[in-house]
Amino acid sequence: MDAGELLKRYAAGERDFREINLEGAFLGGSNLSEISLKESCLTRVNLVGASLIRANFRETDLSGSSLQADFTQANLIQVNLSDSNMTAAKLLDVSLRASNLTRTNLTKADLSRALMNEGILREANLSRAKLVQCNLSRANLTKANLEGANLQGANLTNAILIDANLKGANFTDAILQGVNATGVDGTDADFSRANLSGGNFTNANFTNANFRAASMSWATLRGVNLTKAKLFRCTLYWSNLTGAILEETILIDAHLEMVNFRNANLTGAIMPRGGTHL
Repeated sequence: MDAGELLKRYAAGERDFREINLEGAFLGGSNLSEISLKESCLTRVNLVGASLIRANFRETDLSGSSLQADFTQANLIQVNLSDSNMTAAKLLDVSLRASNLTRTNLTKADLSRALMNEGILREANLSRAKLVQCNLSRANLTKANLEGANLQGANLTNAILIDANLKGANFTDAILQGVNATGVDGTDADFSRANLSGGNFTNANFTNANFRAASMSWATLRGVNLTKAKLFRCTLYWSNLTGAILEETILIDAHLEMVNFRNANLTGAIMPRGGTHL
């Protein structure tokens, strides 16, 4: 089957095209809403500007494709999207559970309320993407670029964020319990009211980050850089800040019971009761 035949049969009312091969096909600008292409081979396909609302791509191979399209409410479970271009794509309310998005370009994409749990997003570009209330639990975001992304209310429980770029990202009200975020760069990021309990943030850079009213109890923060970070009313019970840098960090009303500050640098930090550490 080629692209022309598919479009002709779709126009005639047919919707089920599972297990077909359309490698390298051009379907840009097409209206293929509610189509089923389950378990198909669509590598290097061009779907730029296409309408794919509620389409079924489950277990389909879309690697290396141009996918700047409308996938609202689409089924993308266990799909291979590696090395694809999804810049500014509409992915609201989709399911990408256990999908492969390695090196996928999702710059400015709208993934609001998307299910991305257990997804592989190693080296994916999610800069300025909208991930509000997105489920990224147990997702692998190693070396992913989330600079300027909006993850307000997102669920990243047990996610892997090793060496990820979180500069200026919005994590307000997000859940990051148990994350492995060693080596991340969270400069200027906003974690207000976020739950980061039990996370591993060893050697992370949180210079000027905002942790106002965040929960960071039982967290590993060895060697973390919190220079000029804002930790108003932050909860840090039993956390390990061995060797951490807290120069000019604001800790007003923070809860520091049982915190390990061994070899930490607190020069100029404003402590819980308002005094400055010398």
